[in-house]
Amino acid sequence: MRLDKYICKSTNLNKTEALEQIYAGNVVVNNVVSGRGEIDEATQVHENNTILLKNKKLELRPFRYILAHKPAGTICSNRDGDYPSLFSRLVNSVKIPKIEELHIAGRLDVDTTGLVLITDDGRWTYNITRPDKRCEKVYRVGLSYGISEQKVEGLITQFSQGLKLQGEQGLTLPAVLEILPNEEKEESKNVLLTITEGKYHQVKRMFAAVGNRVRTLHREKIGRIKLDVAEGQWRYLTEDEVNSFTYEILVR
Repeated sequence: MRLDKYICKSTNLNKTEALEQIYAGNVVVNNVVSGRGEIDEATQVHENNTILLKNKKLELRPFRYILAHKPAGTICSNRDGDYPSLFSRLVNSVKIPKIEELHIAGRLDVDTTGLVLITDDGRWTYNITRPDKRCEKVYRVGLSYGISEQKVEGLITQFSQGLKLQGEQGLTLPAVLEILPNEEKEESKNVLLTITEGKYHQVKRMFAAVGNRVRTLHREKIGRIKLDVAEGQWRYLTEDEVNSFTYEILVR
């Protein structure tokens, strides 16, 4: 990570204050003093380096890993925009220290609800969001048009083979479609969809590609982690949950 970010994540300094310390020559990285041309704020450092600030060794704060239940009408951001941000909801519920250092590992659209993972660990996010990592995300989808029994098998096959999305060159990665039963014995409008990538509006575009339309969209699972808190609430992940993503990558 960048030197200025490392200082912010191991002290109570903000970015401006960290830059002042670097320019003043108060930072030493592996015996090299800042402010002399060899080291600046963009210098890449990591936890194995010896980094001193005014002769005091810096240690990164432990990373944080949070599960949250995103309500509709909120944006996946740490700043309010046209809609209130999810982070504003978190701050208003219980104060989270240095929330500005956190980011969302896989955003949801403003009208989509459900499971969101939040962290300040960029490498952990990488394992979740990169398509080649094959991290599964499960969505509960409400559709505008029912799926007849005659179309079920063909539709499941289409999703499993990949779909051509408008504006895309290739097919989507294979996805698993499960049709949920309808108690009224009518054509089902509710399905579960499992995907391993995250293209722009992907779920909505996949159903558009087969002539349907998404009415409601809710993410209920990422990897082995299931949503288990009420709307607008959050909790820290357990150590096993945090480590599950690394494990998933190793066994695939």
